[in-house]
Amino acid sequence: MLTAVAVTVLWCAYLVRNALLIVYVSGLLAIGFSPLVRLIERQRVLPTGPARFPRWFAILVPYVAIVGTVILVLAVLAPPLVEQASALWTALPDMFDRGQRFLVGKGLLREHLTLQEAVQGAQGTSEAVGKLAGAVVGLAGGIFGIFTMLILSFYILIDADNLRAWMLRLFPPDRRARAAAASDAVTMKVSAWLMGQVLLGATIGTTSAIGLWALGVPFFYVLALLMGIGELIPVVGPVLSAIPVLAVALTISLKKTLVVLIFLVAQQQLESQVLVPRIMSRQLGVSPVTVIVALLIGGSLLGIVGAILAVPTAAIVQVVAHEFLGES
Repeated sequence: MLTAVAVTVLWCAYLVRNALLIVYVSGLLAIGFSPLVRLIERQRVLPTGPARFPRWFAILVPYVAIVGTVILVLAVLAPPLVEQASALWTALPDMFDRGQRFLVGKGLLREHLTLQEAVQGAQGTSEAVGKLAGAVVGLAGGIFGIFTMLILSFYILIDADNLRAWMLRLFPPDRRARAAAASDAVTMKVSAWLMGQVLLGATIGTTSAIGLWALGVPFFYVLALLMGIGELIPVVGPVLSAIPVLAVALTISLKKTLVVLIFLVAQQQLESQVLVPRIMSRQLGVSPVTVIVALLIGGSLLGIVGAILAVPTAAIVQVVAHEFLGES
């Protein structure tokens, strides 16, 4: 009987896995923002008055700050970003052709193809149209999912105290203190991860834009944006986002490519030796082996989204295992 119930529950969870993923990410966002929200909530409206800021206002402050920052960044970067993206799209066939000539000259490629021939050879026209339509639908669904997660995380933060009390009541009275301690530890780790990811992505994106501009690499706005986004994916993200940077540099000259490669390696050394230890590792306390295993499992299950969520999930599992399976 219990086996049948367990199988039924797991099957239902599989059917609604997308909704559960949205709920999980919303919970992570709420947990990550909760220390900041509580800090704002404890402040007095007036220095000498007893009144404090209400919970909804304390939640709106980081939300408004994030949205305002995004709007400001888009207002500043959108015109050159769109211009460079359009120029990159226009120059892509010529860059593809120059790259192929280089590979043919080095004996690494036998046949010279145009970009159109390469795309047609990779997949049929109808299949390409279908994938494009699927990508548009996926993008719309992603935007809807982001708004849903923001709204849901807002309401989770509003009712955080009641949700925490309800969760603690699931444990026997003699274990509630340990459950509360585990909850606090999870909150601190997820908050450190969230703030660290934002800071790391912004730092890598900004330094990439400055460095690529100084090195004379075209389309540096677009490439720096890819570098900043790639930083959000541990281990593999920086490597994958560096590929288009090197590809663009290769269309200029081999010397330029080597200089850009040296810059990217130096940047990643700074990230791995200075930024990550100071921003992430000490707060999360997750070993490299755990990170790699979590990335493999998360990437296999959910792709890029799973890779992004792998580290905080591993930190949560580590806390739970330490509190309830290990020695205190």
